[in-house]
Amino acid sequence: MKRYLIFAALGPLLGGFCLLLTTTYQSGYLTETNAAEVAKLFKVFFTTLQYSYLFGVLPSLMIGAVDDILFHVKRIGAVPRMLLVGAVGFIAAELLYGSRGQDSGVVQFILYGLVGLIPGIASSWLTHKYAEEQPHPVPST
Repeated sequence: MKRYLIFAALGPLLGGFCLLLTTTYQSGYLTETNAAEVAKLFKVFFTTLQYSYLFGVLPSLMIGAVDDILFHVKRIGAVPRMLLVGAVGFIAAELLYGSRGQDSGVVQFILYGLVGLIPGIASSWLTHKYAEEQPHPVPST
């Protein structure tokens, strides 16, 4: 249960911020960055955070389900699981957001893929760190 709570809480937060950075970069707004523009960026981020959670909870929970399935495969360790979850998030985000706008190419492919990769790996790492049951050490006699 903790796994899904971590994915639901962290996924839309990081994914929404990455998506905002990607669309801001694609629009050319970040060409001359100063403190006022960064303040505007964070203002927009906090203003639209409710929509990030509204539209990002379900995809985050689906990526969390992939992480849960891979957790129960005993041959897959923590790092390969994080990388696989990140790869699934990358592919899902690219398919979902990659066709947005008129630009196309490698930069757009990578940027929109990172929208799913970063939250997937971060959430999977946090579940490995805090939500998984650690084996109890056997007391020696």
